[in-house]
Amino acid sequence: MTGSHTQVRTRFAPSPTGFLHIGGARTALYAWAFARHHGGTFILRIEDTDVERSTPEAVQAILDGMRWLGLQPDEGPFYQMRRMDRYREVIAQMLQAGTAYRCWCSREELDAMRAAQEARGEKPRYDGRWRPEAGRTLPQPPSGVAPVIRFRNPRDGVVAWDDLVKGPIEIANAELDDLIIARSDGTPTYNFCVVVDDWDMRISHVIRGDDHVNNTPRQINILAALGATLPRYGHVPMIHGPDGQKLSKRHGAVSVMQYQADGYLPEAVINYLARLGWSHGDAEVFSREQFVAWFDGAHISRSPARFDFDKLRWLNNHHIKATEDAALAAEVAPRLRDHGIADPDASGVDLAAVCGLLKERCGTLEELAESAMMFFLAPHGISDALQAALSAPAVGALRDFVAAAESVPWNREALAGLIRQSVTAHGLKMPQFGLPARLLLFGRPQTPALEAVLSLLPREEAIRRLRAGLAPA
Repeated sequence: MTGSHTQVRTRFAPSPTGFLHIGGARTALYAWAFARHHGGTFILRIEDTDVERSTPEAVQAILDGMRWLGLQPDEGPFYQMRRMDRYREVIAQMLQAGTAYRCWCSREELDAMRAAQEARGEKPRYDGRWRPEAGRTLPQPPSGVAPVIRFRNPRDGVVAWDDLVKGPIEIANAELDDLIIARSDGTPTYNFCVVVDDWDMRISHVIRGDDHVNNTPRQINILAALGATLPRYGHVPMIHGPDGQKLSKRHGAVSVMQYQADGYLPEAVINYLARLGWSHGDAEVFSREQFVAWFDGAHISRSPARFDFDKLRWLNNHHIKATEDAALAAEVAPRLRDHGIADPDASGVDLAAVCGLLKERCGTLEELAESAMMFFLAPHGISDALQAALSAPAVGALRDFVAAAESVPWNREALAGLIRQSVTAHGLKMPQFGLPARLLLFGRPQTPALEAVLSLLPREEAIRRLRAGLAPA
C-alpha cells in the first residue's frame, strides 16, 4: 500500500472556484488520515489556474473548512499560479526532449476534424497532424498564429495501474490523443500542472474522487515521460443524495462551514465522512484518533455512498453527549448571543450545567442553544394552554410552592420533595402540577424533570416567573 516512494506523502488539491463541500472534505479526510496512519506528510495545494472562476473568497472558504475540521496540512498551502515559471521550465525541457511538440491547429480546423470523425462514426480526437514523426515532413507553421503545446502520448501499449480502491485498471494508449499541456497564450493546463506538482512534491499516494479516473492514464504517461516515480492512485466513488442522484444543494452539497452554522461538531462530521464509503467492522461511532489508527487505505467501498442527514444527526448527538459540559457551553454561548441574549454569563444561569442537562435530547448545537433559551427568556403573557392548565387546585398548589420556595435549599432533591408536598396537599396528580408549572416557568409543556430544570434557574428568577403568571389579572 505504500508504493515505491520511501515516505508516504499525500495531498488535497481543491480548485478555489467555490466552497469546500462535503465530497471534497471526505477526500481531504482520507488523504490526511492515510498520511497520519503511515507517519507521512499531508500537503494542501490550491489549484487556482482557472483564473476566471477562482476567487480569494473561495480560497478562504477552503482554508476555513479545513481548519474547522482539524485537517491541518504539514506543508502548504501551495498555489499553482505562483509556480508558472516552473511549469514553463518543464515544458521547455519536454520540447527539447521531443516528448512535447507545438501544434498550430486553429479552432476551425479542430471543429472540422471532429465533425469528420463523428460522420465516420469515430471517437472525436486530435489526429496528430502536427506530431513529429521520423521521415515525416510537417507543414510550414502559419504566420501570426501562436501554437499550443501538446504532449506526445505513446501510441502503442497500455497504461495500467493497480488502483487502491477500484483494483487493476488498464487503458490502451490508442484511446488517448495528444493532450494540450500549454494553451496558445502560454498558460499550462490542469493535467500538466497536476503532474509537475505531484512530481516536485514527491507525492506517493493520490487519493481523489473517481471523476478523475479518466485523467489518470494521461498523467501517468506524462510522469513516465519525465522519468518521475509514479504515485499510487486511489479513486473514491462519489457521494449521492438519499435518492441515489448526484449530490446537490438540496441533499447537503453546501459549504462545510454551513454544518458548523447548523450546529454540527467537527468530530461528528469527521466520524460521518469517514464512515461514508469506508468501514472498520461494525464500528459506527469513533474518534478521529481511532480512525487514523484504522485507516490504512483498505476497505473503501467501490460503490457510491448515500448521504443521510438522519445518520449525521444521530452521530452528532453521540458526540454532543460525549463532549464535556464546559466545552459545550463555550460553543452554545455565541449561539445564544445570536438569539438575542447579549450576555449569557450575567443571568446567573450555569450554562455548562444547562448543557449537561439538555444534551441528551439534542441532535445539534443549534437545538441545544434553542432549548437553553428557556433559562434566559421568561415566557410572556398567558397562553391558551396555560389558561386551560391553571385549575383552582393547581393555582393553590403553585402558590404554596412559591411561598415555601423562598427558604427551601435550591437543589434537585429539596425541590423534588417540595413539589411532591404541594401536589399531595392539594390532591393533584403530578401532571396537573407539572404542566402549568412548566408553562409558567419556561413557556413549554415539556422539559426534563421539573426539579432538574427548576434547580438550574436562579431562585429569584424562578419565583418571579411563577408570581408573574399567578398574579390576579
